[in-house]
Amino acid sequence: MPFPTILLPAFFAGFLPWRYFAIRHVVIDGGNPRHVIGVAAIAIGVALLGTCVLEFARRARRTLAPVDPPVLVVQGLYRYVRNPLYLSVTLIVLGEVLLVRSMALRAYWAVWFIAVNVFAIRYEERALRRRFGRAYQHYCATVGRWLPRRSTRERSGWNS
Repeated sequence: MPFPTILLPAFFAGFLPWRYFAIRHVVIDGGNPRHVIGVAAIAIGVALLGTCVLEFARRARRTLAPVDPPVLVVQGLYRYVRNPLYLSVTLIVLGEVLLVRSMALRAYWAVWFIAVNVFAIRYEERALRRRFGRAYQHYCATVGRWLPRRSTRERSGWNS
């Protein structure tokens, strides 16, 4: 898998919080509910991230690079939300916020989420709409950008 597939999420959810927001100094306290929820959020985010990468690589036979998507992937987690990769990174960073309780890390998460929204809406969605036309319009109409819609599976018409 080429550079951006793993390194970009690792950079934003791993390196930056580790280097600049004191994640490396956290001592996990299994008796602290905030820590338990934070670790669970990180673990779920990492599992979802791995699932996204594998699903996209398997279906598209490529990486997650938005500049050259070879096919429209609508299976796996992409059946329920259009941006599961970004949600995975968001969940990891929110878990880190629970561990550190840092206002700076909360601000980082907010900047991350705003930047991802701007990028997804202004660049990715326009590019995908141009490239995949009606198929992408149907996908947008049936699958939520960030949260699953009720009965997405039944309305989408995708069976795999």
